Amino acid sequence: MKKMQMMKVANPKMKPLSSWPQTAREKIIGVFTDIDDTLTTEGAITPEALQALHHLKAKGLVVIPITGRPVGWSRPFAATWPVDAIVAENGAVALLHDASQNQVIKTYQQDLPTRTHNFQEMQRIAKRVLTEIPGTVVAQDSPGRETDIAFDHSEFHKLTAAQIQQVVQLLQQEGMTATVSSIHINAWFGSHNKWEGAQWVLKELTGRNLKEELDQWVYVGDSTNDQIMFEHFKHSVGVANIRRFENELKHLPAYIAQQERGAGFAEVCRALLNLSAF
Repeated sequence: MKKMQMMKVANPKMKPLSSWPQTAREKIIGVFTDIDDTLTTEGAITPEALQALHHLKAKGLVVIPITGRPVGWSRPFAATWPVDAIVAENGAVALLHDASQNQVIKTYQQDLPTRTHNFQEMQRIAKRVLTEIPGTVVAQDSPGRETDIAFDHSEFHKLTAAQIQQVVQLLQQEGMTATVSSIHINAWFGSHNKWEGAQWVLKELTGRNLKEELDQWVYVGDSTNDQIMFEHFKHSVGVANIRRFENELKHLPAYIAQQERGAGFAEVCRALLNLSAF
C-alpha cells in the first residue's frame, strides 16, 4: 500500500520538494516540525531523522518541534534531542532547552487557575465521550497531559471516520477546540494552536517576531492538524504520507517530499543543507 501511495501523482498545489528554489532555502534560519509521522516512523524517531536534527543544529539553525503530544511525553525528548524547544499540547505549553544550565524549563500560555478549571472540565467531557460514543478510548499518553484531552484513533486503537467525526462534534458542542492528527483527536479550551504556539515560543526564546520573518522559516508536517501551519508558512513541506489526508485539507503545504515520515524529514533537511547524504 505504501508503494502505491508513493506512486500516486502529487496534488498539483503541492510542488515537488526538488522545485524549492535554492535562493529561498539559503535564507532559512529555522525549522518548525511536527513529531508523529513526520519525525517519527512507527512511533519512534529513526537514526536518520535524529541525525538530520543534529545536522540542522550544527549549521546553526533554530529547531523547534510542535506536537499534540503531552508535555510529560515530550520532556525526555526536549532534554536529549538537539532542539531549542518543544511545544507540546498543540501550543499550550513549551519546554525550553537551556543548554548552559543543562536543564529543561516548562512554561505555559495559560495561568494556573485557568489550567486548573479547564482540567476539571476536560475530565468531565472525556467521560462523556467515552460514555456516549461506543468504541472510543483515551490516548495511552493521557497521564502526561495537562492542558488538553486526547482520544486514540490510529495509534493503538482504530476508529472509523464516522466515529472520529462524532467525537469532534461532541467536543465542539462543549466549546472546545478539536483537531485530528495522524493518530489522535485532541481537544482543549483556549485560542492557542500550533501557529500561535510557534509565535509564542519564538518570542520566548529569542524575542523575534515570526510574522515579520516568515520567509526565513520552514514548517514540516503530515496531517490535518498541521494545516494551520501550512496556511501561514510561506515555506512549508509535507512528508509523503500527507497524501493520506490531502482530500481533507483546505490548506496544503507548498512542497511535498518524496519519502514518508522520518525519511521525508531527513530529505527536507538535506535539501535545506544542500547535502546529497548525511
